[in-house]
Amino acid sequence: MRFMIHTLILIALVLAQPFIGNPQANSEEILVFAGAASKPATEEAAKLYEQKTGVKVNITFGGSGFVLSQMALAKKGDLYFPGSSDYMEIAKKKGLVLPETEKNVVYVVPAINVQKGNPKKIRNLADLAKPGLRVAIANPEGVCLGLYAIEVIEKNLSSETKASLKKNIVNYTESCEKTATAVSLKAVDAVIGWGVFQYWDPERIETIPLNKKEIIRIGYIPIAISKFTTKKASAQAFIDFILSDEGRAIFRKYHYFMTPDEAFTWIGEKKPVGGEYAIPKGWIK
Repeated sequence: MRFMIHTLILIALVLAQPFIGNPQANSEEILVFAGAASKPATEEAAKLYEQKTGVKVNITFGGSGFVLSQMALAKKGDLYFPGSSDYMEIAKKKGLVLPETEKNVVYVVPAINVQKGNPKKIRNLADLAKPGLRVAIANPEGVCLGLYAIEVIEKNLSSETKASLKKNIVNYTESCEKTATAVSLKAVDAVIGWGVFQYWDPERIETIPLNKKEIIRIGYIPIAISKFTTKKASAQAFIDFILSDEGRAIFRKYHYFMTPDEAFTWIGEKKPVGGEYAIPKGWIK
C-alpha cells in the first residue's frame, strides 16, 4: 500500500513538472503577425514585455503582405504589425484589423545598403546599374520595402538606366530581414533597403543615403488589433507598452525615427509620409 502511494505521488510530480517553477505555464499568450522591418527591436521589446507581465508574445515575422495572408487564412491573431502603411491600408480595406486601434510606432527612410567599407564604391542610385553589380530588392508582391524600392527606381531613373539596373537584380527577397541578410552574407553588393539596416548588423552593413530628391516618401510602421482577436485588452496592453517610453527606447536604440521630423532632418527635406504605391507593369509576376 505504501509503495502504491509513493508511486502515485511520483506520477503526480512528473505530470506537474512542466508547471513547477514556470509561472508562465498557465499565463496568457498573444499572437502578433509582423513585417520584418521592425524585427530586432520588436523581438527585444516582446522579450522585455514577457518578463514584466508574464504574457507570452508569439510573433510570426515575414513580408507584410505574406503574414497578412497567413492571418487572414488562419483567421486568428491578436495584432497586425506591418512594415509600412501600404499593407496596413490593405488590411483596413479588407476589414482584417480594427482601424480605430491603429497607431504609428516609428518611421523609416529608404536607402542603399552595401557591404561594410563599400568595396564596390556605390555612391548613388544610378550606380546600381553599373555592369557586374549584384543587387537585391524585396519582393514587392508581399514586402512593403519592395514597393518603396520600385517606386524609387521608377520615378528617378531613365528607361535605359532602369533596364540596366533590372539586369543586375539577382534576388527578390521575401522579407526585410532577408534583404538585410543578403548584404550581411555578401550574397549581393547592394540592396535598396531601409536606413536602419546598418544598425541591425553594423559590422557588415553600411548605409548610403539616397539623394533627398530621390526619396519619394518616408514610411511608418503601424500596429493595430486584428479583427480575429479574442483578447482585445491584452492586445491593447502590448500596443501601450510598445508606445511607452520604455518600448520606444528600444526602437530608438536601433536608430528608428520616432517622429516624421526626425526623418526629415536625416533626409534634409520634408517628404510625404506613408501612403500606398501600386506595382507598375514590367516587374515580377
